[in-house]
Amino acid sequence: MSVNFSVVPKKNPSKTAEPAKFYAQAQGHGEMGFDAICEDVDSRCTAAKADVTAALNGVLTTMKLFLGKGEIIRLGDFGTFQVALSSHGATTEKEFNSSMIRKARISFRPGKLLTNMLKTLEYSQVPKLSVKPPVVVKPEAGV
Repeated sequence: MSVNFSVVPKKNPSKTAEPAKFYAQAQGHGEMGFDAICEDVDSRCTAAKADVTAALNGVLTTMKLFLGKGEIIRLGDFGTFQVALSSHGATTEKEFNSSMIRKARISFRPGKLLTNMLKTLEYSQVPKLSVKPPVVVKPEAGV
């Protein structure tokens, strides 16, 4: 497996006077959607695409239900999913209340399967992706 990367300059936000250093930045070169995953799994086993789709949809529904209850989802060697929170701080524990929670996110910690895959990656340097300027839409005359 080969992961494409480009080299990009990044400044240290806590040391803005120092010059930027150059770091690797992974460059995606495509994506795989839900249907494509189901088709790929279908081609690797005896289950039909409809069965794979139904099973994955069932897993997602179950994960949504139990993550919403605050439970940790452990999918063996694949990894672990858990709700994580970001909040404003309070001076004391008594001053804290749930309205101080800013947002929730889902934390994923890869298991052995994916962690071991990361150890076998190879890397290919590619040119830095260009940044497209934002499109400015001008209002029509007389509107």
